[in-house]
Amino acid sequence: MDNATLILDGDCGLCNRLAIFLSPRLHKGKKMSFLTNESDKGKEIINKLSDEKQNADTVYLIKNKKTYIRSAAAIRCLLFMKWHYKILYPFCWIIPLPIRDLVYVIISKNRHKIFAKPEVCMIPSLNEHDD
Repeated sequence: MDNATLILDGDCGLCNRLAIFLSPRLHKGKKMSFLTNESDKGKEIINKLSDEKQNADTVYLIKNKKTYIRSAAAIRCLLFMKWHYKILYPFCWIIPLPIRDLVYVIISKNRHKIFAKPEVCMIPSLNEHDD
C-alpha cells in the first residue's frame, strides 16, 4: 500500500477545500493522511526538514521519507487519486518546475483573498474514517 502525509495550512480555505476534494477521490490502494501545519504532528515533521523547506510556507507531501513542496507536492497528489485524475500527472509534470512553482506561488500568495478562512478546519477530521 502506498502511504503519504499531506501537510496543509489549517487556516487556508483553499487548503481545506483541497483536502475535502482529495479525501473521497483517493485510490483504494493508496492512503494519504492529512495534517495541518499548526498541529503538533505537523510541526514535528516540518521541524525535522532542512531550513529551506521549513521556511517555504507551502504544502508538504511526505512519501517514503522524501519531502515534496509547492507544485511538486501538489502534482504528486494526483498519483494517489483514482485513475481518471491520475492520468493528468504526466501533463502537469511536463510543465517546467520554475513555471509550475511560479503559478503555485502566485496562487499561494493570494489564497486568503480568494478563499475565505474556514470557520472549522475539516483537515483533521478527514483522517477519522481511516482504518
